[in-house]
Amino acid sequence: MKPSLLTRIDQFLSKNPSLKGRPATTEEISAAEKELQVTLHPDYQEFIRHFGGAYAGIAIHGFSNGSSIGKETIIDLTSLNRKLANENGIFPELNQCYVIADDGAGNPVALSPEGKVLVFDYDTGERQELAVSFETFIEEYFHEW
Repeated sequence: MKPSLLTRIDQFLSKNPSLKGRPATTEEISAAEKELQVTLHPDYQEFIRHFGGAYAGIAIHGFSNGSSIGKETIIDLTSLNRKLANENGIFPELNQCYVIADDGAGNPVALSPEGKVLVFDYDTGERQELAVSFETFIEEYFHEW
């Protein structure tokens, strides 16, 4: 991720500490990759290594999230949404993704193996690309207040 973007987020979170989690460890990242059978994108890893689960325009979940974000880890979110999708016969590609957030309406926001940010809409059954990369997603959605 661009150093200037990380600096902006860091400055924002230093003023809003309840939106910043505990930075992720190498062990947590490795365990999640093994359990979810994915490789976490380097930009996402950099984000959670710096900020843990934190707010960046949207609540981005990690392993230890800011107190205002909630306790669900990416393992929890991914496992739940894969189960829901599989039980309902929708979004088979979600099995290769990992869920980092929700869109505010309960739909999972996930990173694909290619690093794209996708939202899976349970109401319409459609998948939409939100951004070509995690960094682009954060750049588009993060605004200081």
